[in-house]
Amino acid sequence: MEDFEEIRSKARNLPKFPQKRILPTVIIVVVAIIVLTSFYTVNPEEVGVIQRFGKYVNATEPGLHFKIPFGIDKLTKVKVKNVFKQEFGFRTLQSGVKTQYSTRNYDHESSMLTGDLNVATVEWIVQYRIKDPFAYLFNIRNVEQTIRDVSESTVREVVGDRSVDEVIVISRKEVADLAQVKLQRELDAYEAGIEVYTINLQNVNPPVRVQPAFNDVNSAKQERERIINEAWQEYNNIIPEAEGKALRVIEEAEGYAVNRVNRANGDASRFVSMYNEYRNAKTVTKKRLYLETMQEILPKVEKVYLVDEDQQGLLPLLNLDKGGK
Repeated sequence: MEDFEEIRSKARNLPKFPQKRILPTVIIVVVAIIVLTSFYTVNPEEVGVIQRFGKYVNATEPGLHFKIPFGIDKLTKVKVKNVFKQEFGFRTLQSGVKTQYSTRNYDHESSMLTGDLNVATVEWIVQYRIKDPFAYLFNIRNVEQTIRDVSESTVREVVGDRSVDEVIVISRKEVADLAQVKLQRELDAYEAGIEVYTINLQNVNPPVRVQPAFNDVNSAKQERERIINEAWQEYNNIIPEAEGKALRVIEEAEGYAVNRVNRANGDASRFVSMYNEYRNAKTVTKKRLYLETMQEILPKVEKVYLVDEDQQGLLPLLNLDKGGK
């Protein structure tokens, strides 16, 4: 009791706060709270979502806005212009000129079974943005985890429909594009308010234990492709040349045939015309033919002998050869 009385006596001796100053202080505090909880700013890359007693009221565009204070209106800012990403099979600790990755093992995300019952290690990135703030906030409880679960399911489904060669070497772009379409379709069905920009396959490799054998197989395939390409190159060099030569021979043969036919037709026409002339004037034509023939033959003869049926021997005629023209 003595301690209690001592405390009461000390309390009576404390300086008393003037009651006339309490009301202005309260008013200032209340006004400050109203100002601080009534006005808010939305940045250019954001949309402000207002809830009144937990119920959605409206969405506000970038700028300065007013809301009911004292926690009656609740503001949630959603970044609708930013592109977000989620990584699967690996984690980036620090990006930059020299990117640092986590050394943890994420095989539970990246190990997949392909359509030909082989195992592939697939690492990928999903890039997306928020296209509907209302759906993003209110339709799904945990959007980020939903994106991860649906993305992993979708990529496993696409990989499971293809062989290990298609996934690792042949159809990587096709796998990524198809996974993007399927993921967007699933998120639209959930009304998640998410737009998937891209799915990029970062690293697609066989498991570490079988990588040497897989590399040997790839080397053999590349060697086969090289040999095939060289054979096609040789084929493309030889075949067109042979076809060109064959075409040239054919054209020459056709030209020769046309020439021979035209010459034969000309000779036949000339023979017919000469025959007609011979029929009209046999003696004249006969002599003309004889003279034309001799004119053609004699210049080619080195020595000429004139034979007379009444002469006993042959008399050579000098200066009738080529040198004596």
